[in-house]
Parts: sequence; structure tokens; C-alpha cells
Amino acid sequence: MAGKDDEEDGEKKKEAIHTVDVDISVVLGKSNLRVHQLLKLGRGAVVELEQKTSDPVEIYANDILIARGEVVVTAGDKIGVTLTELVKSVYANADD
Repeated sequence: MAGKDDEEDGEKKKEAIHTVDVDISVVLGKSNLRVHQLLKLGRGAVVELEQKTSDPVEIYANDILIARGEVVVTAGDKIGVTLTELVKSVYANADD
């Protein structure tokens, strides 16, 4: 049976996890631009990406690919991402 000390340790571990910063990035597509083209971009500029709207997007956590997903429009015309595939990380079994 788990005692009170085990529960307190579990809560402390959860608190520690909740304080870790994770940078999440979603790559909608890629495009190659020369520096002078990049400098000419202004507000409202459109950059064509080398990806179709139906192609999956890549989701990174701290620059590590963790999943793929689909772009969705949520309530209030906000954009979201639905996860469709988890990617096995090369770091997943680093301690084995």
C-alpha cells in the first residue's frame, strides 16, 4: 500500500514537471529565400511554402521532432493543430 510519504513524493514530482519550460514549434512548410528577398518582405507579405495544405505539419519540442499533425480552424477562427502521429524519439531509450 502506498503511504502518505509516497503520495507527497508523487506530488513533488508532478510539481517539478509542471515547472519545466518546453518550446513547442509547428512547421507549416519551408521556403528558400535569398537574404535580399527576405529583407524586402514587409507587413502582409505572402511567402509560398513548399507544402500543400493537405500535407501534415511537423511538431517539435525543444527542436526535437515529436509528432505530426493537421492544421484545424477552432472556435473564434483560431488556428490549432490536431496530432495524428507520434514520432519515436531517438532519445526515448537513452537510459536503457
